[in-house]
Amino acid sequence: MFIGHWSAAFIAGAASRRAPKLGTLFVAAQLVDWAFFAFAIVGIEKLRIVPGATAMNPLDLYHMPYTHSLAGNALWALAFALALFVWRRDAATALIGGAVVLSHWLLDLLVHRPDLTLAGGERKLGFGLWDHPQIAIPLELALTVGAFAIYLRRTRGPAGPPIVLLALLLAMQAVNWFGPQPQSAGAGFHLLALVAFGAATWAAWWVGETRWHKREMGLAVPTWRR
Repeated sequence: MFIGHWSAAFIAGAASRRAPKLGTLFVAAQLVDWAFFAFAIVGIEKLRIVPGATAMNPLDLYHMPYTHSLAGNALWALAFALALFVWRRDAATALIGGAVVLSHWLLDLLVHRPDLTLAGGERKLGFGLWDHPQIAIPLELALTVGAFAIYLRRTRGPAGPPIVLLALLLAMQAVNWFGPQPQSAGAGFHLLALVAFGAATWAAWWVGETRWHKREMGLAVPTWRR
């Protein structure tokens, strides 16, 4: 799962005016992947390129207990929620942000081959939809575009920034699916992933700065927002 992870950010942003802003939610949705690629650069977690590992990509994600175990993901979610609570002093905001972080493991479970764990043990989980592109591709597009449409319906603001964001997400996903496959998993590959996350997050931050939840309309719109 790539851009489909950000569907959770869109849904959270649409669900409540007390949700963090969209840029923060984009960080939450991919927080464990930010951590994974940073850890991979220094060798704490590991992946390798194995042609044919799945039908859709050659990634063999063989050691990622700190980010992609359910227990690890839950700890990242808790830490993110605590940070939000300290920052915003709003329990609902913190819980929403933490839930978006936790959604990452559940969405990965759908598409990964068995390489996810509950707590870093030997038992590996994954439903393996990456081996079934005819299911995985429509699913990821439906999640992303559907959640994006819900977010637009529940918020108000200029159309330009969200159109740019959606176009960027679809372009990145197209490259991920149909572009050249990576030949090695060195630092350059990890940094490229972090740059992609950063670009999407910047665009989401821009959208979040220009849109307001419908429940805020009719009230005095605050000069600062989450």
